[in-house]
Amino acid sequence: MLNQTAALDLMFQALADPSRRSMVERLSRGPASVSELAKPLTMSLPAVVQHLQVLENSGLIRTEKIGRVRTCHIDWVAMKTAEQWMDERRKSWELRLDRLGDFLASEDNH
Repeated sequence: MLNQTAALDLMFQALADPSRRSMVERLSRGPASVSELAKPLTMSLPAVVQHLQVLENSGLIRTEKIGRVRTCHIDWVAMKTAEQWMDERRKSWELRLDRLGDFLASEDNH
């Protein structure tokens, strides 16, 4: 559990930055080279590479270098892990809110 918590911490820390979220959003549509990811951003290529390293270290993306081109891909298994964690939180809160709604409805009937 601690290992999963540490992995989730890295993922959410990586996603805390708007530039990295933008890169992940772009990669959700398919693989892209580093230069393709850098085009819409107002930062230097070395800064983009640093952001990509954070995403790769978090496990959210993976990269492969073929010749001189480094291509980035989303790691969907890692994304699924984060999605499952959020879904568990959502279900927990829905249950609590349903119970609160039931309680308030029963108070109205008395």
